[in-house]
Amino acid sequence: MPVFAYEGRTSGGEVRKGEVEAADPDAARTRLRQMQIQATSVKAKGGWGSAEIKIPTPDFLKPKVGTKDLVIFVRQFATMIDSGLPLVQCLDIQSKQAPNPTFREQLASIKEQVESGSTFADALKKYPNTFDELFRNMIAAGEVGGILDTILNRLAQYLEKADKLKRQIKGAMMYPSIVMIVAFGVVVLLLLKVVPTFEEMFAEFGQALPAPTQIVMDLSKWLQANFFFGAIGIGVAVYGIKYFYSTKRGEVLIDGLMLKAPVFGDLLTKVAVARFCRTLGTMISSGVPILEALDICGRTAGNKVIENAVMRVREAISEGRTIADPLQEAKVFPEMVCQMISVGEATGALDVMLNKVADFYEEEVDQAVENLTSMIEPLIIVFLGVVIGGLVIAMYMPIFSMASGIG
Repeated sequence: MPVFAYEGRTSGGEVRKGEVEAADPDAARTRLRQMQIQATSVKAKGGWGSAEIKIPTPDFLKPKVGTKDLVIFVRQFATMIDSGLPLVQCLDIQSKQAPNPTFREQLASIKEQVESGSTFADALKKYPNTFDELFRNMIAAGEVGGILDTILNRLAQYLEKADKLKRQIKGAMMYPSIVMIVAFGVVVLLLLKVVPTFEEMFAEFGQALPAPTQIVMDLSKWLQANFFFGAIGIGVAVYGIKYFYSTKRGEVLIDGLMLKAPVFGDLLTKVAVARFCRTLGTMISSGVPILEALDICGRTAGNKVIENAVMRVREAISEGRTIADPLQEAKVFPEMVCQMISVGEATGALDVMLNKVADFYEEEVDQAVENLTSMIEPLIIVFLGVVIGGLVIAMYMPIFSMASGIG
């Protein structure tokens, strides 16, 4: 059986060091607890017959912790805290039953840090990719206020709604994107493989080709001669756009164009409003300071134009102004949103008003996605009919002309 070297403290505060035999580190900690020793370090002892040597899995090969994992964890954690279970015991249970192995490893590490005297919120900072700043700040507010179970339930509701919003946008963008990519691939395949076979047949006719057919033939020849350079050009263009978007000026410009784009711009604005109001409302109701909440809302907005507007609002509030006035001056959010936030500030129920606005705009996003899908489907069908059908008709026009001549 593997041997583990440990360090720990007794209930009287005395430091103990030694070795213990156990199947794994968790079993070693359990055995030490039975010996009334609170372990601060448990390490496998080297040597033959000791712990099995394991090669650590690289981070990029480990499964990522998704929103679903977080929601299940938060829901169950809130129930256990509300039932009166100690924080360390809750983390111990969660670290053993979480289905995601990466999440299990992270929760076990967080449990060890909490056992060593760290706060729950500070222990979460070790994994910023799993627990973002909003999550950590709300947990900190819950620990300070003694309402951790309430905060966890609010977090679960927020994560579920945020995930639903994200899936709606992905669903709206996925269908047209896939269809356009497939259509582009089909057109390229026709021009590279199918059209050249017609070219050989038409050459035997010895007649002038109709203009549409000649255009398709010339396009096919150009694509065959420049396919490699065309592919490189597309790659360079994509890289150039990504590089430009990574700059501050490029991010502001492209995000601004996206908000003004026909059809999609209105949808993206509604998504941004819903996300901002939901995040700010959840954080204010959880006791997070307004300036800190606005800072997090700005950095998680997902759009640089909106982020800049929120940061200007934050600066104005730090100078003693309200939220509604600078938000209205930014001319990013709709007038109705600014007016409802103003009413919420005046009545002292800003968090309630923000959540109502978020509910309204989430319903608007539902309707906008449904309308967008119903509008895009016929447009895509018409586009495919014109492009693919136009190619086919252009290739058969000489055949029809020859048939009519013979008739």
